[in-house]
Amino acid sequence: MGIGRNIRRIVRAGRTYEFAWRYLYNLGPTLSYRLSRARLSPEAGRVLLDLNLHGVAITSAGRLLGVNSCYEELSAAVVKAECDLSEDIESARTASTIQRNVGAKKFIVPLLGDIPVLDLNSVYARFALQQQVLDVANAYLGMYARLRYFNVWHTLATDGDAQESQLWHRDREDLYILKAFVYLSDVFSSSGPFTYAQGTHLKGEVREEPPFFVEGGVRRTNDSQMAQAVPPQNWVEGTGPKGTIIFADTAGFHKGGLARKNDRILYTCMFTSPASESKEFFQRSELSRNWANPGLAYALAPPRSGPWIRLRPS
Repeated sequence: MGIGRNIRRIVRAGRTYEFAWRYLYNLGPTLSYRLSRARLSPEAGRVLLDLNLHGVAITSAGRLLGVNSCYEELSAAVVKAECDLSEDIESARTASTIQRNVGAKKFIVPLLGDIPVLDLNSVYARFALQQQVLDVANAYLGMYARLRYFNVWHTLATDGDAQESQLWHRDREDLYILKAFVYLSDVFSSSGPFTYAQGTHLKGEVREEPPFFVEGGVRRTNDSQMAQAVPPQNWVEGTGPKGTIIFADTAGFHKGGLARKNDRILYTCMFTSPASESKEFFQRSELSRNWANPGLAYALAPPRSGPWIRLRPS
């Protein structure tokens, strides 16, 4: 029993070292990607450069995806979902002013439910699996990445104190974690924009950890504490019109969702390395496993089972 715990502890610690993470746990997807990596478009190349340097990059559906993407289809599907769920959204708005229990994220309504279905006939899955999106995820991780999460968030405007992911934090699903946030409404400073502390990702130069407090068992940092490690002029506030796309390595410090005047609607998806023991936050439908495209094969491969820690996206 003690030997098993020690082995698990050693294996878990090994995942925190980049060389072992890449060349031991993720050797297959790393070598496969290097042998057949796609050439990036100019805009994807710019996004990758910003991601590597700052940990965050801002583009748009038009610039990155072009005219033949499924962005317009996604936008139309979300308009319909908003209409279909309007009563639920307003009920959640009322509840959010009454109950603000830590751990419940009452300020976000997931339009696809807590566990959406991974159905490749649905635009919600297909959007994350577009070649342009996969190209950025694979290039940033330096390997074929795996899709772990997708949903549509309707963030409710609130006047309560910042809590949970409205405060600065790191995600912990992997050494590198790439998330995309696609704005489906105009997002202003008053809409709770995604905000990132540049250089706090592993590829960055910021190594100072800000002070923190513990909220519901999770480390959180407020603005005055974050300013002690990263000055506010180095915070990227991701405001932008509908169609803005933000890519970020959320293993770096970030926050979002503190909407004060305007609701925020966005689509989000998350990619990790195949060896990450992050739980999948979707339900699988019957999928083919005979993919000619290796990027799709890795993105859709079932997760490994194992005793390692499983963490919820935050």
